[in-house]
Amino acid sequence: MPQLKKYLFTPGPAPVPPEVLLEMARPIIHHRTPEFSSALDQARDRMKPLYGTSSEVILLASTGTGAMEAAVTNLLQPGEHAIYVNGGKFGERWGKLLAAFGMIGHEVRAEWGRAARPGQIEDAFKAYPESRAVLVQASETSTCAVHPVAAIGEVSRKRGAMLIVDGITSVGVFEQKMDEWGVDAFVTGSQKALMLPPGLGMVALSARALDVAKKIKTPRFYFDLLKELKAQRDEHTTAWTAAVSLICGLNKSLEMIHAEGLPQVYARHALMAEATRDAAAALGLKLLSPDNPAPGVTGILVPEGLDGGKLVKFLRDSLGVSLQGGQDQMKGKLVRIGHMGHLSPFDMLIAVGALEMGLKQIGAKVQFGAGVAAVQARLARSI
Repeated sequence: MPQLKKYLFTPGPAPVPPEVLLEMARPIIHHRTPEFSSALDQARDRMKPLYGTSSEVILLASTGTGAMEAAVTNLLQPGEHAIYVNGGKFGERWGKLLAAFGMIGHEVRAEWGRAARPGQIEDAFKAYPESRAVLVQASETSTCAVHPVAAIGEVSRKRGAMLIVDGITSVGVFEQKMDEWGVDAFVTGSQKALMLPPGLGMVALSARALDVAKKIKTPRFYFDLLKELKAQRDEHTTAWTAAVSLICGLNKSLEMIHAEGLPQVYARHALMAEATRDAAAALGLKLLSPDNPAPGVTGILVPEGLDGGKLVKFLRDSLGVSLQGGQDQMKGKLVRIGHMGHLSPFDMLIAVGALEMGLKQIGAKVQFGAGVAAVQARLARSI
């Protein structure tokens, strides 16, 4: 099929608005100038409402995994115990980070597509009362599931433990309440709902986390959050060479997000996710996470016996439509449709229309238009 335009519906990287691309294409400025300081200060301030916090937000030239590593090395020491929720590839990553730096991680396993239960965290504390932190995803990207951060925060507060949250596919997607939930470190990345290319990590730290970081002796250099905060808050620059174009682009994307209004941004993500879930039902397809689905990405199971890898490849190479497959045990069994970045509800008509064609191509029994009609019906109800 002739292709003039490609479409990106992966759960990261996500589409970037033209306005942001143009901002990043402006002549480069030096990171030790008043012009850059202004952009940095604005971006840090504009991030706070997305986290639901009045605390400090630190920008890092890294991906979200760098921000995760920074949270671990600045708040925990080798030999200390921590509880982490493993409900997918990114929950698993918390465990790997703890092990890499000599901490003792205690796994709370959640079935892929299911939410961790607060009772599981309680049981883990009973078994490992010396645990100093709980690490969890707000939204597990690999399984398209949301974990109950507020309820987990109640458990961790009772135990006096820190709560460290990966918000990489939740910040900017649905309402976050860092201060209310008692989150001590909340991380995210640029290439999802913030409508930027990959390359920026963000960490919001509570007052307690800042106090803890002053006492931690875990070796760190580039990801020293206290040094970085001093530079960003007090000197209005970065400790190391800044990702200048990305930070200027972030400032622009946040300007656009706030102009739309956070309630409207969250409603847009929810509508796209709901329409996509309706389309899956209309096509007779099951969701990976039916009970606690994420609004940033929808996971749809491929019909039994068919190859999801071939589906994703056909959509990308023949139709110019990029969706994402599954990971680990879900490889070849799952397709994930992202709702983040510069996307609007009508874009789901393209994603679902392509999905129907791809399913037909790999041998599924598909009624053309059934999923598209379900999307239309859901969008019509929102008018």
